[in-house]
Amino acid sequence: MAVIIILLVVILIGFFMFNNKSVKNIFQPEQKYYTIDDEFNAKRKERQDEIDQLLSKIGKNGLDDLTEKERKRLDELSKK
Repeated sequence: MAVIIILLVVILIGFFMFNNKSVKNIFQPEQKYYTIDDEFNAKRKERQDEIDQLLSKIGKNGLDDLTEKERKRLDELSKK
């Protein structure tokens, strides 16, 4: 009977560790980018995609179609 209880406790601990994200990262750290250049280029592409989306909206309907928030964001992105 004690062996079954110990086995169940070990299984529960293993299940907890398998589902816990911080414990998973100890054994398999999540690496999104290989180098600093990859990270820089990915962020640069995200900024450019956002600028392109805002500019296409301006191209279709004019500058008045942008919300105040979108105008501020476009201004921020154009300064980088």
